[in-house]
Amino acid sequence: MSAHHHIQSTPEDDADLARWDDDGAPPAQPRSSPAAWLRVGAELGDRLVALSGRQDLLVTCRPGTRSGAPAAYFPTLGEVEFDARLFAPLQPHEIHPRIVGDEDRYPAAWGVFVHEAAHAAHSVWTQPAGANPRVVEAALLLEESRVEGAHLITRPTDRTYLRTSARTLVMPDIAHPTLQGIEQAAAAAALILGRRDVGILDAGETRAVAELCEKVLGANLLTTLTRIWTAAHQCADHDATTMLAHGQQWCDALDAAAPALPVPEGLSDLLTGAVKVVMDHAAATDAADLAAQDAAANAMASRSKAQAQDCAQRARQRRKAAATAKSVFNTRGTVHPDGTPAPSGNPVTGTRRPTAAEQSAAARLSRALRAAAYRERTEERTTSPTPPGRLNMRAALARDAQRAAGSVPTAEPFTHTRRRNSPTPPLRVGIAVDVSGSMRAACKPVASAAWIVARAAALTDPDSRTATIAYDRHLTALTRPTHRAPERVTTFDATGGHHNLANAIDALDHGLELSSPGAGRLLVIVTDAHYGSDETAQAVTRVKQLTTAGCAVLQLTLTAESRHLPGTTLLHLPQPSSAPAAIAKAATDAIRRTR
Repeated sequence: MSAHHHIQSTPEDDADLARWDDDGAPPAQPRSSPAAWLRVGAELGDRLVALSGRQDLLVTCRPGTRSGAPAAYFPTLGEVEFDARLFAPLQPHEIHPRIVGDEDRYPAAWGVFVHEAAHAAHSVWTQPAGANPRVVEAALLLEESRVEGAHLITRPTDRTYLRTSARTLVMPDIAHPTLQGIEQAAAAAALILGRRDVGILDAGETRAVAELCEKVLGANLLTTLTRIWTAAHQCADHDATTMLAHGQQWCDALDAAAPALPVPEGLSDLLTGAVKVVMDHAAATDAADLAAQDAAANAMASRSKAQAQDCAQRARQRRKAAATAKSVFNTRGTVHPDGTPAPSGNPVTGTRRPTAAEQSAAARLSRALRAAAYRERTEERTTSPTPPGRLNMRAALARDAQRAAGSVPTAEPFTHTRRRNSPTPPLRVGIAVDVSGSMRAACKPVASAAWIVARAAALTDPDSRTATIAYDRHLTALTRPTHRAPERVTTFDATGGHHNLANAIDALDHGLELSSPGAGRLLVIVTDAHYGSDETAQAVTRVKQLTTAGCAVLQLTLTAESRHLPGTTLLHLPQPSSAPAAIAKAATDAIRRTR
């Protein structure tokens, strides 16, 4: 225990500090006292369990340490001593090690703590009585990189913190050496190059120390020392005999080579400079890695934000489409895109009875749709060792042979065939017809086609639905997505201006579920596509969404001056009267392709 008296705050002190709350002075800062670090030490002890796998250790955290080192592990006391000054400039009330991830705010301090945790987990060998202190010191020098390498095996993600701790722990040892001459250079090699060989530091980062140590120690001695610390890295945690043997080899190698090696003048300064270069390179690499991680995190956050915004926009679009579809298909008249009734601009001119040709065309299309929707029954064959099923004599003989040979019979001589009817897919056809002034020629054939398709779909499958919307700046439902076959043909004229294809597609998509699989889906757009740039962009966006969802999109044009909407299948009809046949064929192909 520390002999210093701990100064704790009293109620009078707290009252004095409270008087500063409202007088305009800066906020009072919490006082840092040894008692305030007790909580930090306790929370470090909780995290030490996960880092070291031990539950019998105590962590003491206070400014300054008994050992004078930034941190130390005392095996005989079961204690890890930690200098609170490593957390500077953070105050104890700002430090919460129990929260996983809080360590990212003080990586240097946490790196030192991880290093001591590695000692607590792997430095479990004890020196025997009467051991040579110099040999023990050499073994402990080799232990520095050995425990970090062993720690990385079980916790590889701690490499970043161990790299940071190297800058905190190694530099003071180099700047204030306890060894001199050749032994100092050998110790620097063990601390730096040993960490290189266990994967803490990179080879390119340690080149300055490697070149200096080779120049001072010589290639042969450096190779011998490298072989010794590499062998020590493979030593078991409890094997004191082997570790001391490596320490003895270390001392013997230095004793044999030292007399013949001159000590360069200013060796301590040379080593300090070389190690500083290594640490600067490591710091630069870590900073670059951190910047790359931050950039990746920012990019991911940007993508997530963009995805969230896209989802929100799609949700708004779906809500708007639902409202538009409800107003269009439930109102007997023309509506604005926002669903409010339009007082004028209704293109519907009336209704008429279908002609004999139209009734015949609807009947033919119904038969064609029924044939296209037909699916063969699927067959599923299974085998079993027992009935029911058809007996396969070859498999039966194989099973008898297996039983006679004393093995477990695996042959299955009975075959059962299960036939299932495939469901017939319904049909969903949406027709959007442009009723601006330039599309007057399409009015009669599209009105006929809309009735033919709706009639044929209703006769083919009760689950099939079609709908037709006439659009200019307003929307008008010509046929509605019901299960009943229309009795009369709705006629209309094209006298409008501007265009509103995007909202027409939204209404048809929501009313017919064109974006949902499980049905033959087709959207037919009858237009010359003479739109403004904004109108075209909005329409193309809807078309792309439908095609991505698997809905076929067909554009019918009647004049050579017509433009092509990107994403649609363009079909030019020189004769407007061929529009019903073209739409019928496209609907048949759509349901035939449905799986």
